[in-house]
Order: sequence, then structure tokens, then C-alpha cells
Amino acid sequence: MQLILLENIQNLGKLGDVVSVKPGFGRNFLLPQGKAVPATKDNMASFESRRAELEAKAADAMGSANARRNAVADQTISITANASSEGKLYGSIGTREIAEALTKAGYAVDKQEVILSEGALREAGEFEVTLSFYVGVDTTITLNIIGDET
Repeated sequence: MQLILLENIQNLGKLGDVVSVKPGFGRNFLLPQGKAVPATKDNMASFESRRAELEAKAADAMGSANARRNAVADQTISITANASSEGKLYGSIGTREIAEALTKAGYAVDKQEVILSEGALREAGEFEVTLSFYVGVDTTITLNIIGDET
């Protein structure tokens, strides 16, 4: 399936690229969310007439993401969780809990922006967590999980 990207998509392409994707990915994700349109002659002409508007929108999003990254960069966030005496958590700390802790600390972060490359955290300690605000706008924070033995 050939599509024209209407915004930058990580690991796929940049604004205006004509990409070939699997039909399910195009139909179920890119098209419904307005991230791409089918690569037809009419859509190509329409895209070229809207190119400046879409590039300005992408530049605004990039600027906003850079500002958010600079505000949150190198922060340390602490989360207290129930844990055994060995430091193993009863449950886990996932993207939702990290996003909520950052939001309580005054940084507006959505759970989709939190990247846990090794999955949910299941023990107490200090961890590096990556936040991705936009394509190529990433930062890391330090997450300190404090085990509460109650």
C-alpha cells in the first residue's frame, strides 16, 4: 500500500515521503489517525498545495517538543511502591505510573511518551527512563523506585 505521510513518523519516513506499508498498518493506524493519505495523483496535488501549512505545523510541534524536553531533561523522579525485603516489587511500575509521577511533579507527560525498552520495572532501585516527545526529540530522566516494606 502506497501512502503519502502527512507528518514525520519514526522508523518510517518524513513529511511528504511516499512510503510502502503493509495494508493493515495503513488502514488501521496511519489513515484513521490522519497521519497519511493514499498516494494518488489527486492526493499528491492536494498535498503539494498544503505542504507549507503541514511543514509549519510540524515545525511548531518540534518547537513545543524541544521546550518540553528541555524542561524535563535530567530530572530525578521518585516513586514509592510495595516491595519485599529483597527489593522485589509486589506488582510493577509501568509507563502509566511514570507518566503520572511526572505529571504530579509539574511536567505534562503522556504515557505514550515514556519508553521502557526492557518492559515494566519490577524491583526497587535507580533506573534511566527515556522520554520521546517527537521524532528525534528524546531525553532521559532518572527514576528512583523506593521499596516500601509494609
